[in-house]
Amino acid sequence: MLSKIQNLRKELHQYPELSGEEMNTAKRIKDFIIKNHNTQIIENLGGNGVAAVYNFSNNGLTIIIRCELDALPIQEENIFKHRSKISGVSHKCGHDGHMAIVAGLIFWVKKQNFQTGRLILLFQPAEENGKGAQAVLNDEKFKTFKPDYIFALHNIPGEPLHSIITTPNNFSATVQSLIISLNGKECHASEPEKGINPALGIAELVKQITSLNVMNTDDPNFSVLTPVHINMGQKFYGISPGTGELHYTLRTWSVPVMNKLYDELSRIVGKICKDFYLEYKFETLEYFPTTINSPFCNKLITEAAKVNNFTLLEKPTSFRFGEDFGWFSQKYKSAMFGIGAGINSPALHHSNYDFPEDIIDTGMKMFETIISKLLK
Repeated sequence: MLSKIQNLRKELHQYPELSGEEMNTAKRIKDFIIKNHNTQIIENLGGNGVAAVYNFSNNGLTIIIRCELDALPIQEENIFKHRSKISGVSHKCGHDGHMAIVAGLIFWVKKQNFQTGRLILLFQPAEENGKGAQAVLNDEKFKTFKPDYIFALHNIPGEPLHSIITTPNNFSATVQSLIISLNGKECHASEPEKGINPALGIAELVKQITSLNVMNTDDPNFSVLTPVHINMGQKFYGISPGTGELHYTLRTWSVPVMNKLYDELSRIVGKICKDFYLEYKFETLEYFPTTINSPFCNKLITEAAKVNNFTLLEKPTSFRFGEDFGWFSQKYKSAMFGIGAGINSPALHHSNYDFPEDIIDTGMKMFETIISKLLK
């Protein structure tokens, strides 16, 4: 059984697909489930999403176990046999391992004799760009599920292998990406005074936006504003440019703090652009709401860790990364927990990262225990 699940993980790793393009990944998941335990399959959820549905009775709770289908636009550095065969695309967040864990549950499910409820294994598309969970939630097919509880996990490099990581309230941060577009006036490079070059405005913006950072993770106003791309003009030395762009990601612990930060950022941009005679506009994209962990769901996770004698690490603050699982947690009782991927594991999104297969069984046991507690 475990060998089949590990082989699936390696196959998924070899053939990664970007957000919104996971057609073949979804087919591999569907084929694996049908081959090993035929059940009701619902396809094209919120795009390329797949759900395996187990109806035990018309009464009782509906439980969803969710994982992600998509990979990242990162060239893999590893040279092992199961390395990515798709140039410039690889599973550097461990979604291949998450899928293997959830798909592997089918071997356990077919041995159970649940008398009530329903279990749904959800393979969600487009997590990395923040669009997938919301698209699934808006899908009419998903609306018929009416889940009582939704659970998910994420592997956490840098934490002891097999450890279970919980957070008291929110699992992940609120994350908003944005583009600040600037428009001045282009002119000849020999006469820059006859145009409006955005360079000085960009320099002042970077300086003042940096001052908004609150790096103390214990502070409720914790804020990280990271410049990820800056663009101005073109490589043509006779032209003084008239346009520019700044791309940022904003991270806070909560939606209210994010709204407050966005308002302050807007004020700063407006003032600086006025001082430097620049027009500007904002474009927001890739929004990840805070993943709110239900106290009851968190309690089930803690109990499952103890039942299985896994080391339990209670992290005092949320993780800084964005997780579109937050969309589910806004509407349903939900929780996400972490599994330690090893102290020496490369970090998430690093080109030499690889999901540690040792923790596949750990993730399965956690989900099996949670499901059993709810459906029995």
